[in-house]
Amino acid sequence: MRFLGVTETCDLAALYLRLQAAGHEVRVAIAEEKARGTLAGLVAHSPDWRRELDWIRAAGPDGIILFEAVSDGLGALQDSLRAEGFNVVGGSAFGDRLENDRAFAQQLLADLGLAVAGTWEFSSVAHADAFIAARPGRYVLKFSGPGFASSDNHVGTWPDGADIRAILAARAPGIGEGTRFILMDRIDGLEMGVGAYFDGRDFLRPACLDWEHKRFFTGNLGELTGEMGTVATFDRSDRFFERTLARVAPLLRDHGHVGYVNLNTIVNEAGIWPLEFTCRFGYPGYAVLDPLQATKWAELLAMMTKARAADFRTHPGFSVGVVLTTPPFPYSRKEIDAPVGLPVFLPDDLTPEDRRHIHFGEIGSAGGRLVTSGLYGWTMVVTGTAPTIEQARDEAYRRVRRIDIPDMRYRLDIGEALIAGEHRGTPGASWRSACAKWL
Repeated sequence: MRFLGVTETCDLAALYLRLQAAGHEVRVAIAEEKARGTLAGLVAHSPDWRRELDWIRAAGPDGIILFEAVSDGLGALQDSLRAEGFNVVGGSAFGDRLENDRAFAQQLLADLGLAVAGTWEFSSVAHADAFIAARPGRYVLKFSGPGFASSDNHVGTWPDGADIRAILAARAPGIGEGTRFILMDRIDGLEMGVGAYFDGRDFLRPACLDWEHKRFFTGNLGELTGEMGTVATFDRSDRFFERTLARVAPLLRDHGHVGYVNLNTIVNEAGIWPLEFTCRFGYPGYAVLDPLQATKWAELLAMMTKARAADFRTHPGFSVGVVLTTPPFPYSRKEIDAPVGLPVFLPDDLTPEDRRHIHFGEIGSAGGRLVTSGLYGWTMVVTGTAPTIEQARDEAYRRVRRIDIPDMRYRLDIGEALIAGEHRGTPGASWRSACAKWL
Protein backbone atom coordinates (compact mmCIF):
# COMPACT_ATOMS: atom_id res chain seq x y z
CA MET A 1 0.00 0.00 0.00
CA ARG A 2 0.97 3.65 -0.38
CA PHE A 3 0.57 6.27 2.35
CA LEU A 4 1.04 10.02 2.06
CA GLY A 5 1.26 11.98 5.32
CA VAL A 6 0.13 15.60 5.06
CA THR A 7 1.29 17.26 8.25
CA GLU A 8 2.31 20.52 9.85
CA THR A 9 4.74 19.12 12.43
CA CYS A 10 4.78 15.33 11.82
CA ASP A 11 3.13 14.20 15.05
CA LEU A 12 2.47 10.70 13.64
CA ALA A 13 6.13 9.83 13.09
CA ALA A 14 5.87 6.45 14.81
CA LEU A 15 2.83 5.51 12.72
CA TYR A 16 4.68 6.26 9.47
CA LEU A 17 7.63 4.21 10.66
CA ARG A 18 5.34 1.29 11.57
CA LEU A 19 3.78 1.38 8.10
CA GLN A 20 7.17 1.51 6.41
CA ALA A 21 8.56 -1.32 8.54
CA ALA A 22 5.58 -3.44 7.46
CA GLY A 23 6.66 -3.05 3.83
CA HIS A 24 4.40 -0.21 2.69
CA GLU A 25 5.51 2.84 0.72
CA VAL A 26 5.40 6.03 2.79
CA ARG A 27 6.05 9.69 1.99
CA VAL A 28 5.51 12.69 4.28
CA ALA A 29 5.05 16.37 3.46
CA ILE A 30 5.82 18.60 6.46
CA ALA A 31 4.58 22.19 6.20
CA GLU A 32 6.42 23.74 9.17
CA GLU A 33 10.01 24.51 8.22
CA LYS A 34 11.33 24.03 11.76
CA ALA A 35 9.79 20.54 11.84
CA ARG A 36 11.33 19.15 8.67
CA GLY A 37 14.16 17.45 10.50
CA THR A 38 11.62 14.97 11.90
CA LEU A 39 11.97 11.59 10.15
CA ALA A 40 14.81 13.04 8.03
CA GLY A 41 16.88 10.11 6.85
CA LEU A 42 14.18 7.69 8.05
CA VAL A 43 11.16 8.28 5.77
CA ALA A 44 10.98 9.90 2.33
CA HIS A 45 10.03 13.60 2.46
CA SER A 46 8.08 15.48 -0.20
CA PRO A 47 8.34 19.28 -0.59
CA ASP A 48 4.70 19.51 -1.75
CA TRP A 49 2.04 16.90 -1.03
CA ARG A 50 0.06 17.94 -4.10
CA ARG A 51 2.87 16.60 -6.28
CA GLU A 52 2.24 13.17 -4.79
CA LEU A 53 -1.45 12.90 -5.70
CA ASP A 54 -0.75 11.05 -8.94
CA TRP A 55 1.46 8.64 -6.97
CA ILE A 56 -1.44 7.99 -4.59
CA ARG A 57 -4.02 7.80 -7.36
CA ALA A 58 -1.93 5.18 -9.20
CA ALA A 59 -2.28 2.88 -6.18
CA GLY A 60 -6.09 2.87 -6.51
CA PRO A 61 -7.80 1.56 -3.38
CA ASP A 62 -4.37 0.89 -1.85
CA GLY A 63 -3.46 4.60 -1.78
CA ILE A 64 -4.34 6.53 1.38
CA ILE A 65 -3.69 10.15 2.37
CA LEU A 66 -3.29 10.85 6.10
CA PHE A 67 -4.03 14.34 7.43
CA GLU A 68 -2.99 15.23 10.98
CA ALA A 69 -4.16 18.75 11.80
CA VAL A 70 -7.44 20.65 12.30
CA SER A 71 -6.44 24.08 11.03
CA ASP A 72 -6.21 26.33 7.98
CA GLY A 73 -9.17 24.77 6.22
CA LEU A 74 -7.61 21.32 6.11
CA GLY A 75 -10.92 19.66 6.99
CA ALA A 76 -12.66 21.23 4.01
CA LEU A 77 -9.69 20.25 1.85
CA GLN A 78 -10.08 16.64 2.97
CA ASP A 79 -13.76 16.73 2.08
CA SER A 80 -12.93 17.97 -1.43
CA LEU A 81 -10.25 15.30 -1.94
CA ARG A 82 -12.74 12.59 -0.95
CA ALA A 83 -15.18 14.05 -3.48
CA GLU A 84 -12.44 13.59 -6.10
CA GLY A 85 -12.18 9.90 -5.23
CA PHE A 86 -9.14 9.87 -2.93
CA ASN A 87 -9.03 7.75 0.22
CA VAL A 88 -8.43 10.29 2.99
CA VAL A 89 -8.15 9.56 6.71
CA GLY A 90 -7.89 12.35 9.25
CA GLY A 91 -10.94 14.53 9.69
CA SER A 92 -13.44 16.81 7.97
CA ALA A 93 -14.65 20.39 8.01
CA PHE A 94 -17.29 19.35 10.53
CA GLY A 95 -14.64 17.69 12.72
CA ASP A 96 -12.57 20.88 12.62
CA ARG A 97 -15.53 22.86 13.89
CA LEU A 98 -16.31 20.34 16.64
CA GLU A 99 -12.77 20.68 17.96
CA ASN A 100 -12.15 24.38 17.41
CA ASP A 101 -15.56 25.97 18.07
CA ARG A 102 -16.04 25.13 21.72
CA ALA A 103 -19.41 26.84 22.23
CA PHE A 104 -20.79 25.11 19.12
CA ALA A 105 -19.63 21.70 20.40
CA GLN A 106 -21.18 22.20 23.83
CA GLN A 107 -24.52 23.20 22.32
CA LEU A 108 -24.44 20.21 19.98
CA LEU A 109 -23.79 17.86 22.90
CA ALA A 110 -26.66 19.40 24.86
CA ASP A 111 -28.96 18.96 21.86
CA LEU A 112 -27.99 15.27 21.79
CA GLY A 113 -29.19 14.91 25.37
CA LEU A 114 -25.85 14.88 27.20
CA ALA A 115 -25.41 16.79 30.45
CA VAL A 116 -23.13 19.76 29.86
CA ALA A 117 -21.55 22.29 32.19
CA GLY A 118 -22.69 25.88 32.01
CA THR A 119 -20.83 27.46 29.11
CA TRP A 120 -20.68 31.08 27.99
CA GLU A 121 -18.87 32.44 24.94
CA PHE A 122 -17.14 35.84 24.76
CA SER A 123 -15.09 37.88 22.35
CA SER A 124 -14.43 40.70 24.84
CA VAL A 125 -12.31 40.49 28.00
CA ALA A 126 -14.34 43.32 29.53
CA HIS A 127 -17.61 41.46 29.00
CA ALA A 128 -16.15 38.26 30.47
CA ASP A 129 -14.83 40.16 33.50
CA ALA A 130 -18.22 41.76 34.10
CA PHE A 131 -19.88 38.34 33.79
CA ILE A 132 -17.67 36.80 36.49
CA ALA A 133 -18.15 39.82 38.74
CA ALA A 134 -21.93 39.36 38.49
CA ARG A 135 -21.77 35.57 38.75
CA PRO A 136 -18.82 34.60 40.99
CA GLY A 137 -17.69 31.01 40.76
CA ARG A 138 -14.94 28.66 39.67
CA TYR A 139 -14.48 28.67 35.90
CA VAL A 140 -12.40 27.01 33.22
CA LEU A 141 -11.09 29.38 30.54
CA LYS A 142 -10.66 27.91 27.03
CA PHE A 143 -9.90 29.61 23.73
CA SER A 144 -11.57 28.65 20.46
CA GLY A 145 -9.72 28.18 17.20
CA PRO A 146 -6.61 26.30 16.05
CA GLY A 147 -4.14 29.05 16.95
CA PHE A 148 -4.09 28.31 20.68
CA ALA A 149 -2.06 25.79 22.66
CA SER A 150 -3.16 23.75 25.67
CA SER A 151 -1.09 26.07 27.87
CA ASP A 152 -3.39 28.96 26.90
CA ASN A 153 -6.25 27.34 28.84
CA HIS A 154 -6.68 27.75 32.59
CA VAL A 155 -8.57 25.77 35.22
CA GLY A 156 -9.78 28.12 37.92
CA THR A 157 -9.55 27.33 41.63
CA TRP A 158 -10.73 30.48 43.43
CA PRO A 159 -14.43 30.28 44.43
CA ASP A 160 -15.13 33.86 43.32
CA GLY A 161 -13.36 33.54 39.95
CA ALA A 162 -10.71 36.10 40.90
CA ASP A 163 -7.93 34.00 39.38
CA ILE A 164 -9.60 33.80 35.95
CA ARG A 165 -10.35 37.54 36.06
CA ALA A 166 -6.69 38.22 36.78
CA ILE A 167 -5.52 35.93 33.98
CA LEU A 168 -7.86 37.59 31.50
CA ALA A 169 -6.65 41.03 32.56
CA ALA A 170 -3.01 40.01 32.19
CA ARG A 171 -3.62 38.51 28.76
CA ALA A 172 -5.95 41.24 27.49
CA PRO A 173 -3.26 43.13 25.49
CA GLY A 174 -2.48 39.98 23.51
CA ILE A 175 -6.07 38.90 22.87
CA GLY A 176 -6.95 40.16 19.43
CA GLU A 177 -10.22 41.80 18.47
CA GLY A 178 -12.84 39.13 17.88
CA THR A 179 -10.86 36.32 19.56
CA ARG A 180 -13.46 33.89 20.87
CA PHE A 181 -13.19 32.10 24.18
CA ILE A 182 -15.48 30.38 26.63
CA LEU A 183 -15.97 30.30 30.37
CA MET A 184 -17.18 26.91 31.57
CA ASP A 185 -18.39 26.05 35.06
CA ARG A 186 -15.70 23.92 36.68
CA ILE A 187 -16.93 20.43 37.51
CA ASP A 188 -14.93 18.15 39.81
CA GLY A 189 -14.56 14.46 39.20
CA LEU A 190 -12.47 12.02 37.22
CA GLU A 191 -11.23 13.26 33.85
CA MET A 192 -11.74 10.48 31.31
CA GLY A 193 -11.88 10.21 27.54
CA VAL A 194 -13.63 7.90 25.10
CA GLY A 195 -12.45 7.54 21.52
CA ALA A 196 -13.07 5.49 18.38
CA TYR A 197 -12.25 5.39 14.67
CA PHE A 198 -14.98 6.61 12.31
CA ASP A 199 -15.17 5.23 8.77
CA GLY A 200 -17.50 7.79 7.18
CA ARG A 201 -20.58 5.80 8.11
CA ASP A 202 -20.11 4.50 11.64
CA PHE A 203 -17.59 3.91 14.39
CA LEU A 204 -15.31 0.90 14.26
CA ARG A 205 -15.49 -1.06 17.47
CA PRO A 206 -14.29 -1.36 20.14
CA ALA A 207 -13.95 2.16 21.49
CA CYS A 208 -11.16 3.01 23.91
CA LEU A 209 -11.19 4.63 27.33
CA ASP A 210 -8.32 6.88 28.36
CA TRP A 211 -7.06 8.88 31.32
CA GLU A 212 -4.71 11.71 30.33
CA HIS A 213 -2.07 13.45 32.43
CA LYS A 214 -1.88 16.95 30.97
CA ARG A 215 0.30 19.01 33.30
CA PHE A 216 4.04 19.24 32.76
CA PHE A 217 5.34 18.12 36.15
CA THR A 218 4.85 15.18 38.45
CA GLY A 219 2.03 15.84 40.89
CA ASN A 220 -0.06 17.71 38.29
CA LEU A 221 2.03 20.86 38.59
CA GLY A 222 3.09 23.30 35.92
CA GLU A 223 1.77 24.21 32.50
CA LEU A 224 -1.07 22.43 30.74
CA THR A 225 0.62 20.54 27.92
CA GLY A 226 -0.86 18.57 25.07
CA GLU A 227 -0.25 15.51 27.21
CA MET A 228 2.57 14.04 29.32
CA GLY A 229 1.25 10.50 29.56
CA THR A 230 -1.88 8.41 29.32
CA VAL A 231 -3.51 5.24 30.60
CA ALA A 232 -5.75 3.55 28.03
CA THR A 233 -7.77 0.37 27.49
CA PHE A 234 -10.27 -1.08 25.05
CA ASP A 235 -11.85 -3.21 27.80
CA ARG A 236 -15.36 -2.55 29.15
CA SER A 237 -15.85 0.51 26.93
CA ASP A 238 -19.20 -0.32 25.30
CA ARG A 239 -21.59 1.16 27.85
CA PHE A 240 -19.67 4.39 28.30
CA PHE A 241 -19.28 4.75 24.52
CA GLU A 242 -23.00 4.24 23.88
CA ARG A 243 -23.89 6.89 26.47
CA THR A 244 -21.55 9.46 24.94
CA LEU A 245 -19.60 9.38 21.68
CA ALA A 246 -21.93 6.97 19.86
CA ARG A 247 -24.64 9.66 19.85
CA VAL A 248 -22.50 11.82 17.55
CA ALA A 249 -22.31 9.14 14.82
CA PRO A 250 -25.27 10.38 12.72
CA LEU A 251 -23.78 13.88 12.52
CA LEU A 252 -20.33 12.58 11.59
CA ARG A 253 -21.98 10.40 8.93
CA ASP A 254 -23.89 13.35 7.48
CA HIS A 255 -20.62 15.28 7.12
CA GLY A 256 -18.46 12.45 5.78
CA HIS A 257 -15.95 12.43 8.62
CA VAL A 258 -13.24 9.75 8.38
CA GLY A 259 -10.73 9.41 11.20
CA TYR A 260 -10.30 9.18 14.94
CA VAL A 261 -12.68 11.04 17.27
CA ASN A 262 -12.21 11.46 21.01
CA LEU A 263 -14.55 13.03 23.55
CA ASN A 264 -12.98 14.15 26.83
CA THR A 265 -15.26 14.14 29.87
CA ILE A 266 -15.49 14.60 33.61
CA VAL A 267 -17.17 11.71 35.42
CA ASN A 268 -18.69 11.98 38.88
CA GLU A 269 -21.63 10.56 40.80
CA ALA A 270 -23.97 13.06 39.13
CA GLY A 271 -23.17 11.99 35.58
CA ILE A 272 -20.89 12.23 32.58
CA TRP A 273 -19.96 15.80 31.61
CA PRO A 274 -18.41 16.15 28.13
CA LEU A 275 -15.69 18.78 27.86
CA GLU A 276 -14.21 18.85 24.36
CA PHE A 277 -13.59 16.92 21.15
CA THR A 278 -10.40 15.84 19.44
CA CYS A 279 -11.31 15.10 15.81
CA ARG A 280 -7.98 13.78 14.51
CA PHE A 281 -5.29 11.38 15.59
CA GLY A 282 -4.25 12.57 19.04
CA TYR A 283 -0.62 12.67 20.09
CA PRO A 284 0.48 10.76 22.11
CA GLY A 285 -2.87 8.95 22.17
CA TYR A 286 -2.35 7.04 18.93
CA ALA A 287 1.01 5.74 20.20
CA VAL A 288 -0.48 4.65 23.53
CA LEU A 289 -3.17 2.66 21.67
CA ASP A 290 -0.70 1.11 19.21
CA PRO A 291 0.41 -1.86 21.37
CA LEU A 292 -3.22 -2.67 22.28
CA GLN A 293 -4.26 -2.91 18.61
CA ALA A 294 -3.80 -6.44 17.23
CA THR A 295 -4.99 -5.20 13.83
CA LYS A 296 -2.03 -3.63 12.03
CA TRP A 297 -2.12 0.06 11.10
CA ALA A 298 -2.40 -0.50 7.34
CA GLU A 299 -5.41 -2.78 7.74
CA LEU A 300 -7.04 -0.45 10.25
CA LEU A 301 -6.57 2.60 8.00
CA ALA A 302 -7.95 0.66 5.04
CA MET A 303 -11.00 -0.30 7.11
CA MET A 304 -11.66 3.40 7.75
CA THR A 305 -11.78 4.16 4.02
CA LYS A 306 -14.28 1.42 3.15
CA ALA A 307 -17.33 2.62 5.14
CA ARG A 308 -18.12 -0.91 6.25
CA ALA A 309 -18.38 -0.55 10.00
CA ALA A 310 -16.75 -3.52 11.67
CA ASP A 311 -14.83 -4.65 14.70
CA PHE A 312 -11.05 -4.68 14.70
CA ARG A 313 -8.82 -6.88 16.83
CA THR A 314 -7.45 -5.64 20.15
CA HIS A 315 -5.51 -7.00 23.09
CA PRO A 316 -7.02 -7.00 26.60
CA GLY A 317 -5.58 -5.03 29.49
CA PHE A 318 -4.08 -1.57 29.84
CA SER A 319 -1.48 0.49 28.04
CA VAL A 320 0.47 3.14 29.95
CA GLY A 321 2.33 5.71 27.87
CA VAL A 322 5.03 8.09 29.12
CA VAL A 323 6.00 11.10 26.98
CA LEU A 324 9.72 11.90 26.90
CA THR A 325 10.41 15.54 26.05
CA THR A 326 13.40 17.79 25.46
CA PRO A 327 13.62 21.62 25.41
CA PRO A 328 11.90 23.83 24.34
CA PHE A 329 8.85 21.75 25.32
CA PRO A 330 6.23 22.72 26.47
CA TYR A 331 6.87 25.74 24.24
CA SER A 332 8.18 25.82 20.68
CA ARG A 333 11.32 26.88 18.86
CA LYS A 334 9.36 29.86 17.56
CA GLU A 335 9.45 31.26 21.11
CA ILE A 336 12.61 29.68 22.54
CA ASP A 337 15.93 29.00 20.81
CA ALA A 338 16.66 25.51 22.14
CA PRO A 339 19.25 23.08 20.77
CA VAL A 340 18.22 20.61 18.09
CA GLY A 341 20.08 17.48 17.01
CA LEU A 342 20.71 16.06 20.50
CA PRO A 343 21.81 12.40 20.34
CA VAL A 344 19.23 9.73 21.15
CA PHE A 345 20.77 6.66 22.80
CA LEU A 346 18.91 3.36 22.79
CA PRO A 347 20.54 0.26 24.28
CA ASP A 348 21.81 -2.29 21.78
CA ASP A 349 20.17 -5.22 23.55
CA LEU A 350 16.56 -4.03 23.30
CA THR A 351 14.27 -6.95 22.57
CA PRO A 352 11.75 -6.83 19.69
CA GLU A 353 9.04 -6.41 22.32
CA ASP A 354 10.86 -3.44 23.85
CA ARG A 355 11.23 -1.83 20.41
CA ARG A 356 7.51 -2.30 19.78
CA HIS A 357 6.87 -0.08 22.80
CA ILE A 358 9.17 2.78 21.71
CA HIS A 359 7.31 5.28 19.52
CA PHE A 360 9.47 7.97 17.93
CA GLY A 361 8.11 11.51 17.88
CA GLU A 362 10.32 14.42 16.81
CA ILE A 363 13.35 12.33 15.89
CA GLY A 364 15.44 12.20 12.72
CA SER A 365 18.72 10.71 11.58
CA ALA A 366 21.99 12.58 11.05
CA GLY A 367 25.45 11.15 10.54
CA GLY A 368 24.12 7.66 11.07
CA ARG A 369 22.77 8.53 14.53
CA LEU A 370 19.28 9.17 15.85
CA VAL A 371 18.88 12.81 16.93
CA THR A 372 16.18 15.07 18.31
CA SER A 373 14.36 17.30 15.84
CA GLY A 374 11.18 19.25 15.33
CA LEU A 375 9.36 22.31 16.58
CA TYR A 376 8.36 21.35 20.12
CA GLY A 377 10.55 18.69 21.72
CA TRP A 378 7.94 15.91 21.66
CA THR A 379 10.74 13.37 21.46
CA MET A 380 9.10 9.99 21.95
CA VAL A 381 6.47 7.95 23.77
CA VAL A 382 7.33 4.80 25.67
CA THR A 383 4.58 2.32 26.53
CA GLY A 384 3.97 -0.75 28.64
CA THR A 385 1.02 -3.13 28.51
CA ALA A 386 -0.31 -5.58 31.09
CA PRO A 387 -3.53 -6.84 32.69
CA THR A 388 -3.35 -4.11 35.36
CA ILE A 389 -2.42 -0.42 35.30
CA GLU A 390 0.31 -1.00 37.89
CA GLN A 391 1.98 -3.75 35.86
CA ALA A 392 1.72 -1.74 32.63
CA ARG A 393 3.18 1.30 34.36
CA ASP A 394 6.12 -0.71 35.69
CA GLU A 395 6.83 -2.05 32.20
CA ALA A 396 6.74 1.44 30.66
CA TYR A 397 9.13 2.95 33.23
CA ARG A 398 11.46 -0.04 33.00
CA ARG A 399 11.91 0.83 29.31
CA VAL A 400 12.12 4.58 29.96
CA ARG A 401 15.04 4.11 32.35
CA ARG A 402 17.09 2.49 29.59
CA ILE A 403 16.85 5.48 27.22
CA ASP A 404 19.33 8.33 27.37
CA ILE A 405 18.82 11.73 25.72
CA PRO A 406 20.56 14.92 26.94
CA ASP A 407 18.14 17.23 28.81
CA MET A 408 15.35 14.62 28.69
CA ARG A 409 12.36 15.24 30.98
CA TYR A 410 9.27 13.15 31.78
CA ARG A 411 6.72 12.72 34.54
CA LEU A 412 7.35 10.05 37.17
CA ASP A 413 3.74 9.48 38.19
CA ILE A 414 1.78 8.43 35.12
CA GLY A 415 -1.02 6.16 36.32
CA GLU A 416 -0.24 6.54 40.02
CA ALA A 417 -3.44 8.37 40.95
CA LEU A 418 -5.56 5.75 39.21
CA ILE A 419 -3.69 2.98 40.99
CA ALA A 420 -4.00 4.72 44.38
CA GLY A 421 -7.68 5.48 43.88
CA GLU A 422 -7.37 9.24 44.10
CA HIS A 423 -8.76 11.75 41.65
CA ARG A 424 -9.32 15.47 41.76
CA GLY A 425 -8.39 15.66 45.44
CA THR A 426 -10.77 12.94 46.59
CA PRO A 427 -8.61 10.34 48.40
CA GLY A 428 -9.98 6.84 48.63
CA ALA A 429 -12.49 7.10 45.79
CA SER A 430 -11.29 4.54 43.28
CA TRP A 431 -11.60 5.29 39.59
CA ARG A 432 -13.63 2.13 39.14
CA SER A 433 -16.17 3.15 41.78
CA ALA A 434 -16.37 6.68 40.39
CA CYS A 435 -17.18 5.27 36.96
CA ALA A 436 -19.01 2.11 38.08
CA LYS A 437 -22.50 3.19 37.12
CA TRP A 438 -21.28 4.35 33.68
CA LEU A 439 -19.20 1.31 32.68
